[in-house]
Order: sequence, then C-alpha cells, then structure tokens
Amino acid sequence: MASIQVVVFKLDNEFYGVDITKVREIGPYIESVKVPNTPEFVEGIINFRGDIIPIINLRKVFMLEDSKAVKGTRIIIVNAGNRQLGIIVDEASEVLYINNDNIESSAKIVTETKKRLISGIGKEQGRIIMLLDLSELVNENSDDMEAV
Repeated sequence: MASIQVVVFKLDNEFYGVDITKVREIGPYIESVKVPNTPEFVEGIINFRGDIIPIINLRKVFMLEDSKAVKGTRIIIVNAGNRQLGIIVDEASEVLYINNDNIESSAKIVTETKKRLISGIGKEQGRIIMLLDLSELVNENSDDMEAV
C-alpha cells in the first residue's frame, strides 16, 4: 500500500502536514529582520546557516488570528519550488506516514482562495491533517515573493 511521509505541525488546534522530502530542517523560533514593502504574511528574513531565508507566517496566509511566539513555536525550513522558505508554526509534533487511501481531495471543502495550498486532507490516528503544497504558496504569491 502506498503512503506519504509528512512532518505534522499545528496552527491553533488544527493539524497540517508537509511532505518530508520538502523539509530541510526544523528549528527553534528566531526573530526575523523586517524587510520594507513586503506582503503582510512575510514576517521578514533570517540568516540560517549562511543562507538568507524569507520567513512566512502561515497564520496570516490562512487568515488566522496572529499570536506571539511561545516556547513551542518552531520554524520549518522547506524547499518550495526553486527556493527555500521558513514557515512559522505553533509546534512541530511528529513525522507520520499517511496511507494514500486515507487522503481525500480538498476541492469540496477548502475555499477557492486557499484550495491550491491544501493538496489533500489526510485522516490518520483519529485526526484530520491538512496537507500543504508549499510550492503553491510561492506560486500563488509569486509577485509578492519577488519582493523578498
């Protein structure tokens, strides 16, 4: 049976997953440097192991209430398309295999604006995990991302 392996993280009380092959590293929250004239969802940039990485606040992308970084807050460095991004998450909880039979389309559930960002809805261990396609995050906001 085919499955995908995802890094599971939380925003508020909801679970999200991103393909583990796209994840470079999970690290503690680092305060970013603000960059003028960038979209609201871009928190800023950080120097991560010698690379300048733009930091995206997924709470703002998904129009969730913004919150301050707390002890469990993490930055997940991911490969999205041909660039690297850091995404701020409330906590990164685990790595999990999700059987392809347990993944449903998000087309009928997710609003049109964010439909391309959520590639599917996984059901595993009694939880619903929204699977993200981060290359679509870059594509959806490509004009905005050029500013970073």
